[in-house]
Order: sequence, then structure tokens, then C-alpha cells
Amino acid sequence: MKRRWTKKYRAWLGTLFFSQASMQTAFTEYLHTLNEIEQRIGRLEKALIEEAATHPKAEMIRILQSLRGIGFLTAVSLVSEIGSFARFSSPAKLMAYLGLVPREHSSGASTKRGSLTKAGNGRLRRTLIESSWSYRHRPVVKGDLACRLEGLPADVQDISWRAQVRLHNKFRRLIYKKHKQPNVAIAAVARELTGFIWAVAQTVEQPNAKLVV
Repeated sequence: MKRRWTKKYRAWLGTLFFSQASMQTAFTEYLHTLNEIEQRIGRLEKALIEEAATHPKAEMIRILQSLRGIGFLTAVSLVSEIGSFARFSSPAKLMAYLGLVPREHSSGASTKRGSLTKAGNGRLRRTLIESSWSYRHRPVVKGDLACRLEGLPADVQDISWRAQVRLHNKFRRLIYKKHKQPNVAIAAVARELTGFIWAVAQTVEQPNAKLVV
């Protein structure tokens, strides 16, 4: 499906005309409401950008955006909800906090993994699952991501690229080799994306730490 809400599509909406006055009034009011909401969102985003530029966590917000799928608003959400990533001594603990680890059912010598625990912070879990859909595409650095990576340390750029390669391959393996449902595959990608988020956060909070991703 092609993306519908383009500038061209919005311009076309503005040219629509309905013969019945009641339909025209309803449509015009809907369009005005949409424009007002978008303007409000724009004002709020502008205020957030200005606040983030001078915030004590400004560098963390910038570094988190090195990862594909993690834009400004997602980075701000991560920082505001988590605060310090040093709270988590390992990526696994951050994954558990976000409820991205699978349930385990043990019986004797066998262990079966089920659906996500969905414990912890549901807002961030849903946000990261949405972010993870970007990894279904082939690894590439262009557009907004290229701009966000510009000027960042080499180790951060390296983590970003390894995340793209690993998570894209994981998605394809789960879909085409293990025949998993897309939502199941994306949940697994989101879990590993959390590990890369933890890793890039360490470059800010613990720059001398030795990382293994």
C-alpha cells in the first residue's frame, strides 16, 4: 500500500467539493480539525526540541537517535521514562523491565518459551515494537538516519550499523526460515533492539566500559 498522507494527497483534499452543503460543512470542519491538531503537535514538538537542546540528558537523546527507528520523540520517551540506563547492569535487565522477555514453562529437563511477559513499562514496550518494524528493510544509511549519525563517535556509528545488519537478518530468519508470524518476529527484534539501546547508552554514561553486543 502506498503512503496516502503525502503533501500531494493533502493538497488534493483541499480541492474536494461536495454538492450538498451539509456534507461540505462536515468535511471542511474535519479538515480544519486535522490542521489544528497538526499545528498543535508541531508547537509541542518545537518546544520539546528547544528543551532537549539544553537538557542535562541532551547528549543521551542525541546518541539514542543513532539507531534506526529511534527518532527524536522516541529518544525523548526513553530518556524521560528510564532516566539513567545505569540502573540496569545488563541488557537483559532492561529487556525484562520493558516486558520484552518471553515467559518460560519448565517441566523436568525441558524448557518452553511462550509469549512476552508484558511486565514493566508498557508505553516504552509498545514504542520499541513500533520502532522495530524499520528493521524489516535492508540495512542502509541515508536520509534522516544519515543526518542523525553525522558527527557521532565511531563506536556509536559501529553499533548502529551492527544493529541494522543483525536485526534485519533476525527478522528475515524468523519470517522465512522459522515461519514465525510478523508480530512474533518483530517482538523478538524489539528485544534485541533493546540490547543495542543499552549499548549506545553506555557510551554516554559509562564511556570507559567494555561493551559486548
